[in-house]
Amino acid sequence: MLLCLLGVAFLINISLGSVDIPLEDIVKILFGNDSIKGSWQDIILDFRLPKSITAILVGSGLSISGLLMQTLFRNPLAGPFVLGISSGASLGVAILILGTSTFAGAAATLSISNIGIALAASLGAFFVLSVVMLVARNIKNTMSILIIGLMFGSFTAAIISILAYFSSAESLQQYVFWTFGSLGNLAWSEILILLFVTVLSLGLVITIIKPLNSLLLGENYAVSLGVNLKKTRNLTMVVTGLLTGVITAFSGPIAFIGLAVPHLTKLIIKTSDHKIILPAVSIIGAIIMLFSDTIAQLPTSEYTLPINAVTSLFGAPVVIWLLIRKRNSY
Repeated sequence: MLLCLLGVAFLINISLGSVDIPLEDIVKILFGNDSIKGSWQDIILDFRLPKSITAILVGSGLSISGLLMQTLFRNPLAGPFVLGISSGASLGVAILILGTSTFAGAAATLSISNIGIALAASLGAFFVLSVVMLVARNIKNTMSILIIGLMFGSFTAAIISILAYFSSAESLQQYVFWTFGSLGNLAWSEILILLFVTVLSLGLVITIIKPLNSLLLGENYAVSLGVNLKKTRNLTMVVTGLLTGVITAFSGPIAFIGLAVPHLTKLIIKTSDHKIILPAVSIIGAIIMLFSDTIAQLPTSEYTLPINAVTSLFGAPVVIWLLIRKRNSY
């Protein structure tokens, strides 16, 4: 049922936009047949299809990351950004864009390109992940790692604020637009990178499904069952860092999805078994992201809302309503 709903969400997303294209022609284009208008083919294949695929990958990746963090820390408020990975990516982009008035011209040239922004975000995310992993080697308490990740987020936010204070209005505007999040700026080569990272991360998560189920009952219980706690924790953090870092690099920081989708999924599926909840979270995250992007496009209008605002504006009230409605069963 979820896969069927995903297919419906995909068709709705790809069929709506500022240009009205009949569904029959969209299907023809998707199956490689020529359309009545050549411009329609360009719109579908060069803009709408890449954006829809990006929405699926971003929604799935962030939702899986959120589930992993909530399982690892056994905290319902944990999300994919609690390790400071997204903050590190934001810091990398801030140094590149907001620092153009301070640093020499090479940075200024790179900052106007998507590749430069993605590279800066990736380096920032990788740096923070490396530091957190090094610190985690000497810490046994998982909750302490959570606090360290949050402190990294505060530290990077302070640096970004200082850079913003001294930057030009044009650079500040460019950075703010990046923080809005976007699904429509990726080339096919970048989508392939995102797909590779998502599939690789899923493969790694499958290998630790049993340890993740054991962690739901506590670390001591998991250890008593023979779970290698350090290995499971490190692999979970690496997968989350990979997904969050790459998604933030290519699409910007997107809120709500990673935090709320695992809760929504558990309300619908009513199980915590990762063999079931993991694919369900992935599909539901993709569906919500597609519908959010459809709303953000403002169909039949030339305007597009920030995807970051839409995911929180329409998603948060739904989660609150569901939790209140089913408070006795969840």
